Amino acid sequence: MTFNSADHKILVVDDEAAICELIKHLVVHEGYEASTASGVDEALEKLADDEYSLVISDINMPHKSGIDLLEYLQNNYDKRIAVLMVTAIDDRSVAIKTLEMGAYGYIIKPFDRNELLINVANALHRLQLEIDNYRYSEELEELINERTEKLKLAELEVRASREETIYRLAKAAEFRDNETAQHTIRMGYFCGTLAKEAGMSDDLSESLRLAGPLHDVGKIGIPDTILLKPGKLTAEEFETIKKHSEIGYRILSDSKSDLLNLGAVIAYTHHEKFDGSGYPRGLAGSEIPVSGRIAAVCDVFDALTSDRVYKAAMTVDESLAIMKEGRGSHFDPHLLDCFIKCLPQIMALKMKFVDG
Repeated sequence: MTFNSADHKILVVDDEAAICELIKHLVVHEGYEASTASGVDEALEKLADDEYSLVISDINMPHKSGIDLLEYLQNNYDKRIAVLMVTAIDDRSVAIKTLEMGAYGYIIKPFDRNELLINVANALHRLQLEIDNYRYSEELEELINERTEKLKLAELEVRASREETIYRLAKAAEFRDNETAQHTIRMGYFCGTLAKEAGMSDDLSESLRLAGPLHDVGKIGIPDTILLKPGKLTAEEFETIKKHSEIGYRILSDSKSDLLNLGAVIAYTHHEKFDGSGYPRGLAGSEIPVSGRIAAVCDVFDALTSDRVYKAAMTVDESLAIMKEGRGSHFDPHLLDCFIKCLPQIMALKMKFVDG
């Protein structure tokens, strides 16, 4: 940026009128506009009424010193302004103190004309650089905030689109089954709630909420004659319906989406039992991924407490009694305990997403 002395106004502060006029004359001759003040109070009045880029101040003045003025400007003045100290005090410690307080320079009287004008020009150049840097930082921060907001919006759109895709995929299985859309939604929220109660991270809990509805997507591949049969299934029919776990896994696995891969694991393992008597692979204990163990607890509870064409809903107490009998055999004991602990939240969700 080209330096232009006419862009800067200078305030000279000194209780000696002759010094004020001398400095004013020198800077005005150099192209600056300048005013004078005989003390700190008058200087503050002029600073309040007009815009100044630079204050040139003596230190020893009656009532309030130039250091008092410097301190006030640094602590209370909200406009960017440079301060030069021009004083007869040739004291290194005083000079260091004023520079540490924020002064742009320290000139000893009597001063040379060129010395004064060079210090004035340097102070104003430095001030301009600081102002430019401050504006650049503000603009950069504004740009970062703007782009961050755009990224957040884009992320929300992607998340919403991803959630809708998962929901619609899960919904495809519902058209083949007696279960309702609300069961699919409840499964997601139940899984997320139980995961959080079990101490899992917010990110993993949210992923389980999103992927949980995919647990039965493999039912797409089960014949209607078996899937919609109102009565008890034969042993052969049950073997067929058990295949939905593997079908769901094949549909969802090897995806580029982490959520679909998580859904694949849930679909594959949510009918495994803690003692190894489940299907399709007879996994036991920690061999069963935690996502499958969580889905097993949530799925059974919702199935027991919901109406189906082949059975009426059980009460919560009846359902919990059955599930407690399966503690350590069907269900992971720790996860079942966590589920019971967060039952009030589970029931609130069940009421919120009640079957229509």
